[in-house]
Amino acid sequence: MQQPLTLPVSATARAIFPRDALFLIAGPCQLEEDALNLRVAERLVRLADRVPGGVIFKASFDKANRSNPDGVRGIGIDRGLEALVRVREATGLPVLTDVHLPEQCAPAAAAVDVLQIPAFLCRQTDLLVAAGRTGLPVNVKKGQWMHPEGMHGAVEKVRGASPTPGPLAVTERGTFFGYGDLVVDMRSFARLGAACGVPVIFDGTHSVQQPGRGEGGSSGGAREHTPSLTLAAVAAGAQGLFLETHPAPERAPSDGANMLRLDELDDLIDRAVDVWARCRA
Repeated sequence: MQQPLTLPVSATARAIFPRDALFLIAGPCQLEEDALNLRVAERLVRLADRVPGGVIFKASFDKANRSNPDGVRGIGIDRGLEALVRVREATGLPVLTDVHLPEQCAPAAAAVDVLQIPAFLCRQTDLLVAAGRTGLPVNVKKGQWMHPEGMHGAVEKVRGASPTPGPLAVTERGTFFGYGDLVVDMRSFARLGAACGVPVIFDGTHSVQQPGRGEGGSSGGAREHTPSLTLAAVAAGAQGLFLETHPAPERAPSDGANMLRLDELDDLIDRAVDVWARCRA
């Protein structure tokens, strides 16, 4: 078995979702073959010493909310969890994946370090409770239709499911503006933090998604706006960043139109860390 890469102390010593240092969740939208998953993860390892709050590898084993019935769903939970374990063993990075059904939470928790609730499912009580019962860290993405204060209930469902809940976070990913477009209200970071009492993450790639406006009814996107929105979000109070990234987004099976190119990630993170430090000096 490949020996794990050595992570910098700054990336491994931090708790999941720290409040006092900018952290990063990044990876491809969907799990693909090991070579692609590890290519992205190893790039994140090399970036980790420049991210004071640490880096978490993210990829999904299933995309259960495709608008197009012919959309690529993913490799499935069994193969997906095995692939995520291989990423962690090879790199030492903590790994995160989405769960869509309550019965997925326990097996996923046995394989990964962080569970994530997709935005469309942020009010699904049984799913939130099942995720909370695992005791793992949980990131709940804010629904595109919800106001920031509405996320308080979602957080409490997760927190109340276990006597020893894991760290929690909420993610802003934009709000629907008419049909097929999203906008980001920079006031949301302060409002989410006040309402939920947990770290707030900005999803810089799904916030530029254009649902249903891509070829054949798939989602489109405007990735050119990701850098400016990301830097603005950090200045507005985001404590973590969520950025899907891929070496060749145009060939990705899902969300290619809004994923950040892997070779553009380092520069954006360096700028974001600088903005974080300046705004909190």
